[in-house]
Amino acid sequence: MKSSRWVTYVGVSGLLAGIAICRAAAWQDEQDRLKVGVQVDGSVVVPTNQILKPAGTQVGFPGRPVDLALLPDRKTLVVKNRNSLLFIDVADARIVQTLALPLSSPPVPGKPAPAPIGNGVVGLVISPDGSRIFTSDVRSAVQVAERQDDGKFAWSKPINLAAPKVGGAAAPAGMALDAEQTRLYVTSTRGNSLHVFDLANGQSMGEPISVGVAPYTVMVASATKAYVSNWGGDPPSDGTPSAKSAGTPTRIDSKTGAASHGSVSVIDLEAGRQTKTIEVGLHPSGLAFSPDRRRLFVANANSDSISVIDTATDSVVETIDTKPNAKLPFGSGSNAVAISAAGDTLYVANGTNNCVAVVALGPKSSSKPRDRGDCKIVGLIPAGWYPGSILLDERAGESGKLYVANVKGHGSLSPPASRKAGLNSHDHLGTVSLIDLPSAEKLATMTAAVGSNNRLALSLNGLESPRPAAKPAVVPARHGEPSPIEHVIYIIKENRTYDQVLGDVEQGNGDPSLVLFGRDVTPNHHAIAGEFVLLDNFYCSGVLSADGHAWSTEAYVTDYLEKAFGGFARSYPYDGDDPLAYATSGFLWDNALRHQRTIRVYGEFTKSKLTPASAKFMDLLDDYRNNTHKVKVEVRGGVHTIDPYLCPTYAGFLGTVPDVYRAREFIRELKQFEEKGSLPHLIVMTLPNDHTQGTRPFAPTPRACVADNDLALGQVVEAVTKSRFWPKTAIFVVEDDPQNGFDHVDGHRTVAFVVSPFARRRAVVSTNYNQTGMVKTIELILGIPPMNQLDLSATPMRDCFQSEADLTPYTAKPITIALDELNPALPLISGKQRFWAEKSLELDLDEVDEADEDTFNRILWHYVKGYDTPYPERARRDDDD
Repeated sequence: MKSSRWVTYVGVSGLLAGIAICRAAAWQDEQDRLKVGVQVDGSVVVPTNQILKPAGTQVGFPGRPVDLALLPDRKTLVVKNRNSLLFIDVADARIVQTLALPLSSPPVPGKPAPAPIGNGVVGLVISPDGSRIFTSDVRSAVQVAERQDDGKFAWSKPINLAAPKVGGAAAPAGMALDAEQTRLYVTSTRGNSLHVFDLANGQSMGEPISVGVAPYTVMVASATKAYVSNWGGDPPSDGTPSAKSAGTPTRIDSKTGAASHGSVSVIDLEAGRQTKTIEVGLHPSGLAFSPDRRRLFVANANSDSISVIDTATDSVVETIDTKPNAKLPFGSGSNAVAISAAGDTLYVANGTNNCVAVVALGPKSSSKPRDRGDCKIVGLIPAGWYPGSILLDERAGESGKLYVANVKGHGSLSPPASRKAGLNSHDHLGTVSLIDLPSAEKLATMTAAVGSNNRLALSLNGLESPRPAAKPAVVPARHGEPSPIEHVIYIIKENRTYDQVLGDVEQGNGDPSLVLFGRDVTPNHHAIAGEFVLLDNFYCSGVLSADGHAWSTEAYVTDYLEKAFGGFARSYPYDGDDPLAYATSGFLWDNALRHQRTIRVYGEFTKSKLTPASAKFMDLLDDYRNNTHKVKVEVRGGVHTIDPYLCPTYAGFLGTVPDVYRAREFIRELKQFEEKGSLPHLIVMTLPNDHTQGTRPFAPTPRACVADNDLALGQVVEAVTKSRFWPKTAIFVVEDDPQNGFDHVDGHRTVAFVVSPFARRRAVVSTNYNQTGMVKTIELILGIPPMNQLDLSATPMRDCFQSEADLTPYTAKPITIALDELNPALPLISGKQRFWAEKSLELDLDEVDEADEDTFNRILWHYVKGYDTPYPERARRDDDD
């Protein structure tokens, strides 16, 4: 590709701003009426207020792709998928082989076949002769595939990494071969080290080389030098604020708890040690050398930037801002890079913007000297949902090809039409885009499309300053303008789809055949939807608790989480136990505190301890009924920054604690707030027991768990609406994710409520809303700014409100299901009922989402629908490929 392609092109910020703002209002209104999924024009609406219209040809498949490599003949693209390697014929855009990873455990006769091992977050290397492929798995091995006589690949003996000192799996990630192709270099994200293997025998060559925290990938510069990007930067020094990530101390921002350092290690390969670290942006991930290796480009996914390193001095000579518009806040997720053969054009995978940014390099960074100013984004190429790896082949076709692995592809749309019963959030449909490199004219059109797809006009309008004379509005027009609502209570529940709970409501778009916990189990959910607003087009932005709690509280998910779905080898951070999982923009409560709002947290992002540790559900239920505290509940923040604001007796996710117990603790404090005459501006609360404990013997039945959750929600709403704070309060309720069920519209669709004197009464609102919009609405009401690009561009929930207050309080509806209804003991049941009860015992249901999701959903389905009622089968699971 010739550099002249870009010379006459104007700056992208000005172009996007000029084109997009003209169409803002009309397009927003149209988009807000859509449902998530495929549209009539072939575009895809995803639950982050974005449209997907990816360039080029799309190859879709079950899974989540994270890395790409070309076989030496350049005819076959190898894709590192969630549980497999895929081989795509790039000329025909078709998959010619699917190689599922080895099984995670040996098969047992009479038992379901175990799933394949998951693939790691990055790491795919092909030998120069194309005979061997190396891919890092989520455990402690590099899986090796060898070409067979028929040209296909099959697994051979893996290469095993030593166990890390922190325990657990090594979690290998990025890899590289040396120039002689005799050594394989592999990063261990949990071992914080670089491993070197002799390919002749697969044996380790000496002790692993210590590097920074959570090394992502490695690039070999020469026979004596290599570079490693460290997701978590350098280890903390004495006195530096820190928290543990997968057992390793990690530098953090003292105000948000998020990881606060990024670095690149310089490795002396002869000495086998790190000689220097170079500070770069946050979450340094993908690396690329310039053709002459004088420059190393580092993608900083949590800083929206590229650091350019001079490899002669090992220092940063330039930092490139990769956001589509310089005015935008954090949130582009720049995580992978590729560079042209001429060394003058950089391609950057902006994961959160669903695009590839094309950067014309200036003299400090370019290998090709010319009269040009600083580096500048000259265009944007639309991709699928969250591009996470890019590969450039300038010799392909007439103009060259760009290959893009879209981690989330088209969302949760993988089952074919043969599954008629509904969609699940784990129906991952990954894609790879095969894109012809565009001309300047074509790139201009693409750039405008990216702006439209991401609602750039709405975002830029949303940055306008508050008007000093603005009159109070329930949901103000601009951030920082007044609202008559002074207090927001934000309740986050666990794992239900809309159809599971509200599919039996005639006024809404529901499918009664998918209802598991209808009006008889959830009278308060139904009454709240009936008395206030029924939202039948509301979506979770994520798919499980690890990303769901981040979406709910940050309106954003980092690359660290998006690429971890092969298996959460380092952590499963639903409760705030991993600083690498969180965005630099922080949490909703951080935003409130930064702007002088008061907060209180009830259970969300906390860790809980019971004394005695042997306490059971019935012990806590008795405490609730008798208004005692015989079982002591101790709580601390998973993110330490919320410790001063926690209710110390309100448990986080513990199935042994009834939600009515939690509600009692909140109501107790609410009365204290009434006595003081002051309620925090923002209250964040978890009510998690609709997650259930399956049919585990002596645990509460699934319907008892959900009824407990329903009653607790009703009690909280009643208490607030009958308090002195009700006239100036809004309650928002949402599930953290919808993974434990099916929905006929989309697997992301979920249960959500808005309760306020200003909420519309007995209304059905079918506007397309999601968690980022709920967060934005809370921000607008509290007069605080957006945190990042996604809550900035989100649709505020104005259709849920009216200007006149209706102070009619809510009265909690009684439940007809006994909270102490327990699952029967094994000797009392038989057949399929006993089979699924035994399955419940096998699952880890004491921690969020540790249980196999498919098995757990089958348990709940058969418990409610009957053990002979067919389960909504997936014709093909993504881990079967």
